[in-house]
Amino acid sequence: MSTRAFRVFSWFTLLYTLAVVLWGAYVRATKSGAGCGDHWPVCNGEVVPLAPSVQTLIEYTHRVTSGLAMVLAVVLCVWGLRAHAKGHPVRKAVVASLVLMLTEAAVGAGLVLFKMVADNPSLARAWWMAVHLINTFLLVGAMALTAWWAGGRERLTWKRQGLTGWLLGGSLVGVLVLGVSGAIAALGDTLFPASSLAEGLSQDLSPTAHLFVRLRVLHPVLAVAVGALVVFSATMVARLRPSPAVRRGAWMLGVLYALQLTAGLVNVVLLAPVWMQLVHLLLADAVWIVLVRLSAAGLALGAPRADVKPRPVPSVA
Repeated sequence: MSTRAFRVFSWFTLLYTLAVVLWGAYVRATKSGAGCGDHWPVCNGEVVPLAPSVQTLIEYTHRVTSGLAMVLAVVLCVWGLRAHAKGHPVRKAVVASLVLMLTEAAVGAGLVLFKMVADNPSLARAWWMAVHLINTFLLVGAMALTAWWAGGRERLTWKRQGLTGWLLGGSLVGVLVLGVSGAIAALGDTLFPASSLAEGLSQDLSPTAHLFVRLRVLHPVLAVAVGALVVFSATMVARLRPSPAVRRGAWMLGVLYALQLTAGLVNVVLLAPVWMQLVHLLLADAVWIVLVRLSAAGLALGAPRADVKPRPVPSVA
């Protein structure tokens, strides 16, 4: 087990990064991504904007908080490498966290420099959003594993995991795909808002509507399908790897996913207000973190295996 100080710092870094991710979603939802123009890392050609607009303040705050998140990732990596011996799983997790934080910054810079922000409705922006979402989820997952392994848990392995590996791998990929569809749906809500639920449904079914709008209907369908996969997988893994950590993770995952579906329904009915989009994203991050932790527990080297029969003890007679 890592020192208490490192465990606390790893959790703080994860929670702070989640807050930065939510603020980034607020930047997108308020169309403030162009608040600093197409300048990066400076803001409208200035290190500190002297007469900022509201959108500039929102975007500039995101840049400052993202910079601090980078500093925390560097400290976490250096501390993790120095405090743990070679072979400890924390070492790989902290390196992955720092690398993904660097790519996160690169994607964020690309969004600004290539003007994939504000009212840009291009298909290229959807690809950028997909890459951004996947990188963010992987970053949060790496930080969640850092905190998990800092608690003294065993490292995981994908070798010879059988059905357990397929179920967990499929669930992880499914949630990533669902997250991408959610990011595109949120972008459609931001760029093409509806004034009523009836108008929104009409937009979704219109063959002349923008692709982002027509893709919105795909997200709830995927949410139900992926939810069925995730809950089924968690239930099966709890039977195949019947450890307390796996059972607790499976239960938490089911509860959180139910809350996430409910939040998604409320988000649609309320026409995706900004605050509800943030709640929806926070729950999505929570589902992802619990799924990653469940995977780490189920794929751990020492996890009990109900699908492996014990070898018979040879008779001494």
